[in-house]
Amino acid sequence: MARFAVGLPLVLLFTSFTLAQSDPQALTYAAQSMTSLTGGNVITDATLTGTATRTVGSEVGTGSTTFYAKSQYESRIDMSLNNGNRSEIRNSSSGPLGEWIGNDGTANPYSYFNCMTDAGWFFPALSSLSTASNSNQVLTYVGQETRNGGSVQHLHSVWSGQQLSAMDFYLDAGTLLPVEIDLVAHPDTDSNTNISVQALFSSYQNLNGAEIPYHIQEVFNGSLLLDFTATSGVVNSGLPDSLFAIQ
Repeated sequence: MARFAVGLPLVLLFTSFTLAQSDPQALTYAAQSMTSLTGGNVITDATLTGTATRTVGSEVGTGSTTFYAKSQYESRIDMSLNNGNRSEIRNSSSGPLGEWIGNDGTANPYSYFNCMTDAGWFFPALSSLSTASNSNQVLTYVGQETRNGGSVQHLHSVWSGQQLSAMDFYLDAGTLLPVEIDLVAHPDTDSNTNISVQALFSSYQNLNGAEIPYHIQEVFNGSLLLDFTATSGVVNSGLPDSLFAIQ
């Protein structure tokens, strides 16, 4: 998308900070959310295939789209739309890296500071919720709120004191399934200018014991950028690391 990439924070880059501790209530909600998402199963990767509409200004493209996520570090979105193809790849396994590829096949890198939030932002089971007990992450319980007409529990996550990695998780107060994840993106040349990004999740379906959102929307700077509806999904298929290689 014409958005700026988002991906997983690379914890190893920031080991010099003295961190605050996560609060117990936040850790409890995160653990309960992961149980709701996974059914107690280990999820290593996921693939969602369906149709997406991508809107950038007056340009609207619709077509087949596949989302891939592996661990917390790797993700890929491949879009074959009626106004062009686009791939977005995140791979933070050895550094905060990402790129997008258009019709001409040229890889366009994202700035590192746009690659410090969760790589698989579209698949909550592989988000920072799954590593809530990691000592490099501070998870805070903000409180119960109303979001999109429903009651939610609000958690705030920061990795290694780096505000560029900050994310907000909104969990349905009844099921504790994530209904929204908020973060801040930036122009690739300016980490000081903030652009709001929201990922919205609905239409959860059970897939081999895991709860998967089959409707995913991405709101960029207040406008709906990506509207995806899955028609099929697979978990733990053994996605190869080569799928997420950065050029």
